[in-house]
Amino acid sequence: MKLLIVESPTKTKTIKKYLGVGYKVTSSVGHIRDLPKSNKDAIDMENDFKPRYVISEDKQDVVDELIRLAKKADEGIILATDPDREGEAIAWHVAEILKDAGTPKSDMQRVTFNEITKEAVNEAIKHPTTIDQNLRRAQEARRVLDRLVGYDLSGIIWKKVRYGLSAGRVQSPALHIVVEREKEIRAFEPEKYWHLSADFKTKGKDDVTLTCKEEPRDKKEVTRIEKEAKKGKWVIKDVKETTRKRKPKAPFTTSTLQQTASSRFGFSPSRTMRTAQKLYEGGHITYMRTDSTTLSKEALKTIKKVIIREFGDDKHEYRIFKSRSKNAQEAHEAVRPSHAEIEHAGTTPDQKKLYTLIRGRAIASQMVDAQTKQTRIIANVTGDKIPDFTVTGSRILSLGWLEADPGARGEDTEVPKVEKDEKLNLKKFHTEEKETLPPSRYSEAGLVKELESRGIGRPSTYASIIRTIQTRGYVEKEGSALKSTDTGEVVSDFLWAHFEQYINDEFTAEMEDKLDEIARGERDYTQTIAEFYKPFTKDVKSKEKLDKATDLGDADPKMKCPKCKGKMIIKLSKNGKFLSCKKFPDCDGARTMEGKELEGPKETGEACPKCKDGKLVERDGKYGRFISCHNYPKCKFIKEDPKEAKKRKTGVKCPMCGKGEMSERNGRFGVFYSCTEYPDCKNAIKAKPTGKFCNYKKNSKKCGALMMEGTKTIPERCSDKTCPNHRPDKLEGYKPKKKK
Repeated sequence: MKLLIVESPTKTKTIKKYLGVGYKVTSSVGHIRDLPKSNKDAIDMENDFKPRYVISEDKQDVVDELIRLAKKADEGIILATDPDREGEAIAWHVAEILKDAGTPKSDMQRVTFNEITKEAVNEAIKHPTTIDQNLRRAQEARRVLDRLVGYDLSGIIWKKVRYGLSAGRVQSPALHIVVEREKEIRAFEPEKYWHLSADFKTKGKDDVTLTCKEEPRDKKEVTRIEKEAKKGKWVIKDVKETTRKRKPKAPFTTSTLQQTASSRFGFSPSRTMRTAQKLYEGGHITYMRTDSTTLSKEALKTIKKVIIREFGDDKHEYRIFKSRSKNAQEAHEAVRPSHAEIEHAGTTPDQKKLYTLIRGRAIASQMVDAQTKQTRIIANVTGDKIPDFTVTGSRILSLGWLEADPGARGEDTEVPKVEKDEKLNLKKFHTEEKETLPPSRYSEAGLVKELESRGIGRPSTYASIIRTIQTRGYVEKEGSALKSTDTGEVVSDFLWAHFEQYINDEFTAEMEDKLDEIARGERDYTQTIAEFYKPFTKDVKSKEKLDKATDLGDADPKMKCPKCKGKMIIKLSKNGKFLSCKKFPDCDGARTMEGKELEGPKETGEACPKCKDGKLVERDGKYGRFISCHNYPKCKFIKEDPKEAKKRKTGVKCPMCGKGEMSERNGRFGVFYSCTEYPDCKNAIKAKPTGKFCNYKKNSKKCGALMMEGTKTIPERCSDKTCPNHRPDKLEGYKPKKKK
């Protein structure tokens, strides 16, 4: 038997179909080893920064199964993880563990395929290689650097900002970008201006609206223009018609796929990558972590056939696209369909949308230009006593590549047929007072584009960078825009003030270049880490005596302490900025930033049931009043205010512990329902329980989990995500119902 090991369980199903008898396909389920949580044990500083890997806590069963299968693999072992640094690292970790377990390392072969198709898989197995140690070392260098930077920076942030916060080598520059944009918005001073437009009737009795080229800031100038416009005689000064060519865009890279999926479908980068991963594992698209725009010769041949079949002989045009990134990983192709002739693929709505988008872009990239006609009409009163008024229209003359990618088309803007020197009849003149707008916040796709342009991160890291700064509470979403929080701003300002040289764009991009050089075998791992870490750790130690960064300056003098009427200062708490009495801790008076008095902790008269000397106190929290031990954080006993708890109870008994009751709670990700006996009982579900229990039977056993409220078409569903009844609409014979 030959054993083929991939990293994704989903991928095994697809590959099994392509291999004949004699192969066993299994999965490592991602990384099986990682650095230990304690930095003290993670990296051997005295031995060339050698990492000390341990088997991940939840992977011992996976490792045992890999060893068991490897010992049965009398015809050899094939390591077929993803074709990138992470994949190379996973393959190496698997090889090391199997070697330690007594499996000869020489019996292991490395194969990679950029797409999971029968042809690609079988071709790769015919030409096995060995693990690329340069790629593996580049991944190791990134992991070690991130751990060293994160651990040391997080340590000083715990001391100088707040316990429990963290910082990262790449996330910190990304956070700084968001924070600086927020500061620009706050500092922006709007200016008044006037938008001027006029409705006309042409000689041919057509309606047309023209807009003033200038946007005056002075009301007197607006009045003058309006006066001249109404009394003057309008005439067409010029009609300019130009035919323009619209060239197709390159096939998708990771970055452009994330940006386009965001603008077309509203997908976050994480959602796009999860969906693309499933399409790749299902054999529908090529590997999705790439910054190459290259298409293979075989793909170009297939795409040409598809274009001729679907759009005609005259619509094909062979094109080569140069990668915009100076560090493009040209070993990968662009993201494209594995079989371009297949029009639809995927099992979920998200997968179907994304596949259609990827296929359309790849096919469009090899088609002829689209042609558009732009018409610009310029008009003014006789004598040109006011600025010109214009309107521009466009229409598509030839669709070209837009036939394959209609989502990129846009709308036609028709303008009436007019001639130079033709008179216009003014019907109505409009003046609209406006204000200049501040720069807009970054969307997730916009931040990906910004990170790419600055050389921060790589295709495989964009989604995780954005997810991390949101999970840490440094950035939050307002609609589709990213906004820095008070905590995020304080952390970013602290890092920028004291460690700017390590988180600025130039340094971060330069470090990415060095990692690329390690991957190409042009740079030494140990030297790279040492050059960075020795001065860095020295700088970190020199900042130990800095003052706490949570005191953010004096408050408005009008804001007086509600208790002693003294001066107040701005402070940062876990829940954001607030006003504290300057005499704290002698006086604990506090207000919100808006001036509302904050009540301090009040003793309830109860003893803490968790610790011996603890007393229960009422506190204000992010989600309202609650009761906790006064010894927090040493004692983490917590419960809701009884009045609030009574409002939130559902009347449904907790099926897990049998003591508590399911109650509504607010968390970082919104409303959820959990047991009132928390933290002793950690039962929690996403939606309100109905009081019923799931009766789905599998192997004659009932599921028995709580049923919870669903949607309009799915009134109830199981709270257990592993139960098929969690998504009853996917069950055979399901009929949508409406809520009563």
